[in-house]
Parts: sequence; C-alpha cells; structure tokens
Amino acid sequence: MCELLGMSANVPTDIRFSFAGLARRGGETGPHQDGWGISFYEGRGCRSFHDPEPSARSEIARLLRQYPIKSRIVIAHVRRANRGRVALENTHPFSRELWGRTFTFAHNGQLKGVKRLKLGRFKPVGTTDSEHAFCWMLGRLEERWGTLPKPTRLDGAVRELCAELHGLGVFNMLLSDSRTLYAHCGKRLCTLTRRAPFGTATLIDEDWRVDFAQETTPDDIVTVVATRPLTRDESWTDLAPGEVLAFRLGVPDGDETGAGAGG
Repeated sequence: MCELLGMSANVPTDIRFSFAGLARRGGETGPHQDGWGISFYEGRGCRSFHDPEPSARSEIARLLRQYPIKSRIVIAHVRRANRGRVALENTHPFSRELWGRTFTFAHNGQLKGVKRLKLGRFKPVGTTDSEHAFCWMLGRLEERWGTLPKPTRLDGAVRELCAELHGLGVFNMLLSDSRTLYAHCGKRLCTLTRRAPFGTATLIDEDWRVDFAQETTPDDIVTVVATRPLTRDESWTDLAPGEVLAFRLGVPDGDETGAGAGG
C-alpha cells in the first residue's frame, strides 16, 4: 500500500514539517520506495515534483524540505508498486486539465476490474489502475457539465464517483480542482485540524518538533490528511470506510469558520 498526504489551509502554508515525516516513510521508516510526488496549488496554478527514486533518498525531496513553498492545497504520495512498474509516468499525483482547471489526483489501494471502465478523452500515460480511475472520473464529470460547476454541485458528483470506485476494492484517494481538497477513505485515512490555541507537535518518523504557536496567527486554520498519523502528540481522527470529505480553506463541507498554520 502507498501512503497519502494532503493539506487544506485558509492562507498559503508551508507543508515541510508533514512532508518530512512522509518522505522518511519512502524507503527508510516505511517500505514505500517506488517513487513519490507532490503538487502545490498557487491560485489556479499547480506546481508538481515527481521522482521514481525513494523519497527518503531523493535529492528532489531533500530540496523541498529546505524550500518553503507555501500553498493552500497540497497533495503528496509515496508509492509501493503493485500495479504498474516503477517509472516516472507511474508516480502520483496525476494531473489533467478540465474546465480550465488543473485537477490533481493521488490514490492508494487496488481496484479490481477498473481498467474495464470505458474512458472518454482522458487517457492514462502510465500503466497504473490509479491513473485509469482518475481519467474515468474526469470523463464522467465532463459528461455531466460542459463548464465548471459550483463547488457544492461538484461535491455531490465526486461523492457518487467515489462510491462506484469504492465497490471495486480499496480506494483511498485525494483529489483537488484548486478550490477544494477531496478525501475519500477506502480502508484507512485520518485527519488533523490545527487552529487556535496552537500547541507543539513532534513527528513520529523524524526528530523534529514544532511549536505552532510561534509560527501562526490566531486566525490560521490548517487540515492535514494522511494515511497514518504523522505526529505522536496530536489527536488524529480516523475517517470511516466510504466517507468523503470536501475541504475548503482548511474546513470541511461548507463550514465557513475558515477565514495556515504550519503543515
């Protein structure tokens, strides 16, 4: 199984803290050594980095741990290959343009028979079942709307498509259109929201501790989504299998309390 990391924040936020913990799992504290990738949204733009090397030993990952790219939405993935060879084209997250927006997708799990699902104009570059599922989702969305729908309408459609893929196997997923971060739990996914009053956090996989009270403002809100908890001294919440959450500005499903804290 691969591991996922997502972030939704109400202001541009540095995710180096959480990414450092995830990267160590890519071939050092975990077996996910078959490539990795990360995507940062900047407004409607999206900046992505991919490497088929283990993230724990990747020079690109080392660079990103030193380079504070701030973003409101981030999706990252470390891969343990089960479908598709170890290759750059098979590293997540995958991205495509739809309705003038960059959609970004990452998945872990296996989907039996997913490649029998008929695709529209979106075609995979690599050979993973994950990328096929992503292309299928985008094709179904394009069939429904010719232009970008309102976020709440898209929320419902994403939930319906996730339910269909959930029936094919394990479908832990992160997806974004630059406005919303969607998280679907197929078997294991958890979330953590940091907001005032802020405390300290210590990574499980690395000797790194942060006092977020020194790094934030009282209005900052950041939600982190991960396959497994990344910190040892914070309370993570497990999602239920089949649950889908839509995060905007660090909060889920139309909660408007979000006006980031360090990720």
